[in-house]
Amino acid sequence: MSDKKRKILFITTDQQRFDTLSVNGAVVGSTPVIDALAREGIRYTSARPQSVVCMPSRSTILTGQHPTTHGVWMNGVALPIDAKSVVSTLKDSGYRTALIGKAHFEPYLNLDEKFIENYIFNIGTTPPSGSHRGFEHLELATHGAIGRTHYSKWLIQNHPEAIPGFYTVLDESLNVSAKGGGENGAPQVAINPIDPDFYHTNWVAERTIDWLNSLQKEEDWFCWMSFPDPHHPWDPPQEAAKSINWRDVPLPKGYVEDKTKRESILDAKPRHWKMWYDGTLVSNFESPPKWVPATLTPDQLREVVALNAVECQLIDEAIGKVLKAIDDKGWHDEVDIIFTTDHGDLQGDFGLMFKGPYHVDALMRLPLIWRPAPMEHVQPAVIDEPVGLVNLAATFTKIAGIGTQEWMEGDPLPMNPVESQKFNDVLTEWDSYIFNVDVHLRTISTKDFVLTLYLPGTNHDGTEGELYSLTEDPLQQVNLWDDPSFKGLKSDLITQLKQRWPEPRKDKLDMVAPV
Repeated sequence: MSDKKRKILFITTDQQRFDTLSVNGAVVGSTPVIDALAREGIRYTSARPQSVVCMPSRSTILTGQHPTTHGVWMNGVALPIDAKSVVSTLKDSGYRTALIGKAHFEPYLNLDEKFIENYIFNIGTTPPSGSHRGFEHLELATHGAIGRTHYSKWLIQNHPEAIPGFYTVLDESLNVSAKGGGENGAPQVAINPIDPDFYHTNWVAERTIDWLNSLQKEEDWFCWMSFPDPHHPWDPPQEAAKSINWRDVPLPKGYVEDKTKRESILDAKPRHWKMWYDGTLVSNFESPPKWVPATLTPDQLREVVALNAVECQLIDEAIGKVLKAIDDKGWHDEVDIIFTTDHGDLQGDFGLMFKGPYHVDALMRLPLIWRPAPMEHVQPAVIDEPVGLVNLAATFTKIAGIGTQEWMEGDPLPMNPVESQKFNDVLTEWDSYIFNVDVHLRTISTKDFVLTLYLPGTNHDGTEGELYSLTEDPLQQVNLWDDPSFKGLKSDLITQLKQRWPEPRKDKLDMVAPV
């Protein structure tokens, strides 16, 4: 790669499955813009997050560190203001920097406006100190009209009539609502009459274009364009939703339609799987506490899959608008584009939806694409070795010609099969304590296997675990943890996991809000 700095467009979505991109085998909807980036660049087929929930995962992207190190052990735990930030490093190197869309390094539900993400919408787009975590421009949005964001303020001021069309996320107890909607009563679904031009996906794209147009052509820049979709609730514009008829949607491969077989698969997993399915345990705030997964019907699932695909299509179209603006500025040849998400969604696998302490591909296998600047003449490639979001920070500094910083825990993403040979495993962790239930998972993923070790908690004594063959059992329906023929492999992976685990930080950060 050349020593010349290059501009960086970093695109994230929220809670998007690997298999929602056409290039990754999607059977519902289409994503031609993202597919083109994949064909022109590098597509990673085994990318995994270091946490399967928003705040820890996004903090990993920013810091280049595992949650064990940066300290955001669950949603509602704020990333310390003095935490390392790759964006600060880029800014110090002369980059103009912006984050437009969803941030979520700090809690949403903090009503005393303790954090800048709770109040910056009231003071403009420039942080009081000139930058926040390295971002000199912040223009925030989240799902619909909730939260204290620039988008919600814009809606209130310009299109208040559109606000009631969004799904009401929190119920009267400030828990995630389980209210059903749409045509089948699916949880977190709503028919939204909003004009697509006023929807947050288009707003994020338009605000990104405006910021890019404010820059001089010769300036180097890093822009994190962060779409709030396709995270639930599923309430895209009704006009767009008509493009996919849910009745024509096939059930996902991971959804076992036979109830007896489905429950048998769950019974072979650690006990909290089936307990959540039955409605006898709520161990996380990431799904509606009052929703019982066993009540999910095939038609409800079809409608959710359809609306999720619509939201992915809208994101794809919005990215196309931004790429055209980049071309119009004459920047096409000097911009690296990286596309990914923070974690996946169960979306029917095992009869479950949303997310939680369940370390399977539905939540852990992520879309990840790097289209290097055309000026670099990098050959397109498909990388099957395991990589992680922890590798992104070092990738950004590599693009900028700065080099990996000593505090980063990941190497730059490999650009070809030769470089990828040193990428052998990825770590993912879960810690939570909410509703008087604590859960602790430690996972190692290789190219062929994924092993999860359960630490002692409310419902686990430290002996339970999961082991799956990704080649023989890609849907992770057969738990090999207690299979004697895999005893040696299990022992080796546990040893590898413990040897690779970062040294925990000395102070445990407080959870100050549920999300």
